[in-house]
Amino acid sequence: MHASWSPLGNEYLADPYPIAASLREEHPVFYAEQIGHVVVTKMEDIEHVFMNPDIFASTNVQDPIFPLAPEAGAVLSADDFDPVAVMSNRPEPDHARIRVLTRQGFSNRRLKALEDYMRSRATALLDDMVASGNSADYVAALAFPLPAEIVFRLIGFPEADDRMIKSWCGNRKAFSWGKPTAAEQTKIAEGMLEYWRYCRDFVAQRRDERRDDFTSELLNAHDADPDPANGTGISYREVESVVYGISFAGHDPVTALLCNTLRCLLPRREQWDALCADPSLAAAAVEETLRFESSQISWRRVTTQATTLGGVDLPAGTKLMLNFASANHQPDLFEDPGTFDINRGRKGGGASRHISFGKGIHFCLGAGLSRMEARIALELLAQRLPSLRLAQNPDGSEQDFSFFPNITFRGPDALHLEWNK
Repeated sequence: MHASWSPLGNEYLADPYPIAASLREEHPVFYAEQIGHVVVTKMEDIEHVFMNPDIFASTNVQDPIFPLAPEAGAVLSADDFDPVAVMSNRPEPDHARIRVLTRQGFSNRRLKALEDYMRSRATALLDDMVASGNSADYVAALAFPLPAEIVFRLIGFPEADDRMIKSWCGNRKAFSWGKPTAAEQTKIAEGMLEYWRYCRDFVAQRRDERRDDFTSELLNAHDADPDPANGTGISYREVESVVYGISFAGHDPVTALLCNTLRCLLPRREQWDALCADPSLAAAAVEETLRFESSQISWRRVTTQATTLGGVDLPAGTKLMLNFASANHQPDLFEDPGTFDINRGRKGGGASRHISFGKGIHFCLGAGLSRMEARIALELLAQRLPSLRLAQNPDGSEQDFSFFPNITFRGPDALHLEWNK
């Protein structure tokens, strides 16, 4: 048992990797009293958890870490707030049934259609950023709006609603993965309720007027087989819930990934210059970022039965925190894991061994889309702004970064950039 360590501690939030490595070496599996979870730090144990979903269930991954405030619970007890678990927190066999249908929304055809929009929208945002002068906050200028708009177009939401939807999706990290106050939790719950009602209205609209979008595809699948009891169908409530869930999950981690690629590359000028000379290196740079400075540094599971993991006996109902920050820097898997190297794959022992998208039946549905967005953004920046650099503080010191306090998602709140005009 570790009585004092918490993934919400200031030192860990600022830089989790050295602390995660120490935890792995000292106690690969241990109980963290501060969050009430058993922490799993080694890649082999984490992969074992992912590959045995009958023993390690995903049903708790969206639950608040800390108890729900009564005021927030009252908001979410509204009669019409009734989404059902559909993807990351749905156990088998229903997860597999729903995943087959939702995976079609992330098909190569759909991603190819989105790529053209993604590139044109990223170019427009970059144009605006450059036109503003020779400095900008990358989060506000591109990294926040682009992923949100991409997933909204995938779903079919109209562009006119983007700002409103973003306001509802804000601070979901705090609700499920942080430690908000009762007032903060209640405000987030109010946004969740409004957004659920919006999604239900939108699905009803698409039910009567189909388009070439993900929501219409789900409704077509529902029309073809509306009875989940068949083992292949999808219910109307599940369609509503998929739309509601994907729009939350589909953009915030990508915002962090877009920022983390630049945080890794720009201080290492030889690697940034190599990317500018050869933009095809962007995909390798994204993969190494996912390993070295992942936008998702943990995930959760709960045991369904008594079991043993890493030599530790766990009773049924044990909550687990899977520590990706530790596993992705494991020295027996990655040579010199504390070094960022976009050529790691060419040298053998590539970065793709990372666990940042999970593994097994719950492997991240949007992994391909996330990689594509980050790659395109890097390509455009390298071609357009080879002089791009991290801004310094007014006193000439290195830029300080702050990170929203939560146990899972990691990306800077702001990323100030400069370039030569």
